[in-house]
Amino acid sequence: MNSSPPVLAAVDWGTTRLRIWLLDDSGSVLEERRSNEGLSVASTQGYEQTLERHLGELQAAADLPVMICGMAGSRQGWVEAPYVPCPARLDEVLLSAVAVPSAGRSIRIVPGVAQRSDDSPDVMRGEETQLAGIAGQIAEGEHLVCMPGTHSKWLRTRDGVIETFSTWLTGELFELLSTGSILRHSIAPGSTDFMADNPAFLNWFSDALAAPEMLTGRLFRIRAAMLLNGTSAEESAAALSGLLIGCEIGAARRNMGGVEGAIQLIASGPLAQLYQSAFAHAGIKVVVSDADAAVRAGLMQASGHHFHPAGARRRQA
Repeated sequence: MNSSPPVLAAVDWGTTRLRIWLLDDSGSVLEERRSNEGLSVASTQGYEQTLERHLGELQAAADLPVMICGMAGSRQGWVEAPYVPCPARLDEVLLSAVAVPSAGRSIRIVPGVAQRSDDSPDVMRGEETQLAGIAGQIAEGEHLVCMPGTHSKWLRTRDGVIETFSTWLTGELFELLSTGSILRHSIAPGSTDFMADNPAFLNWFSDALAAPEMLTGRLFRIRAAMLLNGTSAEESAAALSGLLIGCEIGAARRNMGGVEGAIQLIASGPLAQLYQSAFAHAGIKVVVSDADAAVRAGLMQASGHHFHPAGARRRQA
């Protein structure tokens, strides 16, 4: 049993979710809280009140410092942490953390990164901290990084600098299409828990990978396949997921360009399994890092603690 005291409350605060970890000086998780009190909820009930309630339930000391990443630093969040312009060094991003002046304890928020470009404007908040958590793996040379999620990010880095990045609304599109489009008649609630090796997922992924520009031309086929071929709700969900992920990976590899070596995949949970299965099916090598461990490591580094993250998973796939 770990008896080391916590040195930091690491917080990933997004639009819909709040995650808090109490970490010791080695980065080990002592306590954890997760809730649906993202920005939409916290902005109503109060950011500091929400945070302090959770810290109180975790029995955190009143002077325990807090480091936050994510949408809490957006313009609509708690305190705006202005974007660092791209190209951006990861260490400079972490050093630009903004203090919450009115808080009763030391609380800082890591800024996001902005790609200020007329033809490819883009922003991120939270992903830069995950990326900092695997800084040792991308410190030298060129790397292509895939970070799946509601808004999947693909980044090209060189010697620890974010050179360029792009966003794919893969997760959000899956949610919208499966619940708010005609495809809702083919994808029933609860049918989205399919296995990563589902044949429908892999078949639709392969087709989309070969021709990602055909996304809108293929979507209705999912509905037609259920009507004419009797495909199940689970197969339809797997098909939609394979189609969207295939289009994302196919387009990202074309737009971001190739690099020597494996793609860095930062993911956890079911998404990690889906993307690993997809990359393996396509014969694309990846190095996998756990997203939760990466964000905790990045928050620890932002707070001034440097360590080898305990429990971080890094493997070749």
